[in-house]
Amino acid sequence: MTFKIYSKSTAQKLFLVSVLCLFVLQSCKKSHSDIGAVVFKETRNKIFKDIETETFVEKFKLTFEKQKDKYRNPKFLKAFYEANDFEPTLLMKNLPKDKLKEAIAVLNNSVVHGLDPATFKTNELNELIEKTYNKKEIKTLDEAYQVLIDLELSAANSLTNYSNALQFGIISPRKIYAQYYTATKRPDSASFLQVFQTSDIKNFLDSIQPKEKQYLALQKALQDKAVLPGISQEETERVLKVNLERLRWKNLPTEDKYVWVNIPDFKLDVVENGKSILNMKVCVGEGRNKNNTDNLVEYDENDLKKDRPFNRETPQLKSMIHSVQVNPVWNIPESIATNEISKLAAKDPYYLANNNIDVFENGKLIEDPETIDWSAADVGKKFAFKQRPGDDNSLGKIKFLFNNESSVYLHDTPAKAPFSWEMRAVSHGCIRLEKPLELAEALFGTGAKYDKIKVGMESSNPVATDIALPKQVPVYLTYFTCWVDEAGKLQFRKDVYGLDIVLYTYLQRLA
Repeated sequence: MTFKIYSKSTAQKLFLVSVLCLFVLQSCKKSHSDIGAVVFKETRNKIFKDIETETFVEKFKLTFEKQKDKYRNPKFLKAFYEANDFEPTLLMKNLPKDKLKEAIAVLNNSVVHGLDPATFKTNELNELIEKTYNKKEIKTLDEAYQVLIDLELSAANSLTNYSNALQFGIISPRKIYAQYYTATKRPDSASFLQVFQTSDIKNFLDSIQPKEKQYLALQKALQDKAVLPGISQEETERVLKVNLERLRWKNLPTEDKYVWVNIPDFKLDVVENGKSILNMKVCVGEGRNKNNTDNLVEYDENDLKKDRPFNRETPQLKSMIHSVQVNPVWNIPESIATNEISKLAAKDPYYLANNNIDVFENGKLIEDPETIDWSAADVGKKFAFKQRPGDDNSLGKIKFLFNNESSVYLHDTPAKAPFSWEMRAVSHGCIRLEKPLELAEALFGTGAKYDKIKVGMESSNPVATDIALPKQVPVYLTYFTCWVDEAGKLQFRKDVYGLDIVLYTYLQRLA
């Protein structure tokens, strides 16, 4: 699958064109309903019988232009109503038989999803629906026009927002996380139309309840006011809310087989047909909140656009593992060369030789790197460093490769001690594997390629060797701080990167 990237303005224009095309195909300039008669039949308020369609349309247009900044998707709403001659679609379909009342009740109860009803402007909706049915509240024709127009627009805004929130998540992760590279489907013109197309809005809202096992379990824990070990009721509620939002994002695996790394859990699973066939400890990138000191502190960046991660944090991403390198060469990143390697070389002139590190200048190998003054400023930026294969290579005996913007991979390591630590956010961003050979077998299966990997990793004369996977396997680097295990028990891990804090703050600001 390929994706074509457009500028923001171009993408918005294309979106609106597609919306208009859909609306035109569906509406084809239908004749207006007798708005007043429908509302009178439902409310028994005679004032509505005097509503004239043409007057309603003109007042609808004026009201929309005056109030458009209130709505989350004003361009979409304008396109929809223009294409449908400003017909109050939701009222005509759902005001009878209390269907709209029932739909508003669903929004009032959005707390069951960890969402604040205020996010969907429920106070305004409740007041408008009550006013519509109260004969004492509406005494003039002007009031009758206005309450119906306000109710239609308010319901359209709130119901589409709720529908999108449950089906796609209320927040786009790409907009809040600087290191988020997982393809995540967002609402489109077809999803926006669902609210207007259904003949029973309450049934539709019930149908979009997420049904994934993890979602239902966390939802139940939230309603049962569960308390996670070591934290308060207030903090547990926050943890459940942010993880429910993550589960609403359209980015979960659909493949039969994949590699799943949960960063806060410091664990990797190979999942096949819904079951873990291999589980191991991993070490991930060092995080800004590794001591868990900021759990109840709100994220307060001044511009509040995206979080600013510590540069060693492992990114969230989805990619495809395409090959391995047995006895890898480590191309040492410039940041590590400058901040670590050159400083160690300055303290010990034989550090580079003792660690099998070659130094290059303009692509040419330097024969005597110990003659370089490694204490000079920015000396690490002037040279390239590569560590040869061997027992002390920082990547160990094998690395698993997948395309990504952050130059991270899964790899073996000679540093085994951290696998016994509880807090394993210790790497520069790549993921260190407890059982690299077992992962190779799980991905390659038994056979000639696996045998070649095993022999190569055990060789006393290591040579870098690239071996392609016969079939590429998806890898997900994810971030969940709460989930239910196979035994149905709630699991909780510390917010090692502070990403719960970032997400919770954005959720709060929507209300």
